[in-house]
Amino acid sequence: MNKTLNITTAKIIWSPTIILGFFLVLFFIIQIGSFYREQYLIKEYENNLNLLSKRIKELEINLSKIDSLANIENHLLSRNFVKPEQIKYIRILESSVVSK
Repeated sequence: MNKTLNITTAKIIWSPTIILGFFLVLFFIIQIGSFYREQYLIKEYENNLNLLSKRIKELEINLSKIDSLANIENHLLSRNFVKPEQIKYIRILESSVVSK
């Protein structure tokens, strides 16, 4: 009877311990999987960020080329502006002053 009582007591003590240990191992495996998934996503986001940064720099360079002074003449000619042959300024005489 005493031996049976020891076996029953051992089952009562060890059964929850084994079940708890199993769930802790399962939880640990899930946490490690989540950790490595997040690390992978961080690397992917950093790669995308680097690619986007390079693309932005390329677009800024292209924009500066388009807006440069060297291309203004071509832009004006495409808008049907005519290049002036001679510039004439208006002369204002000193005696002609406007006052209120």
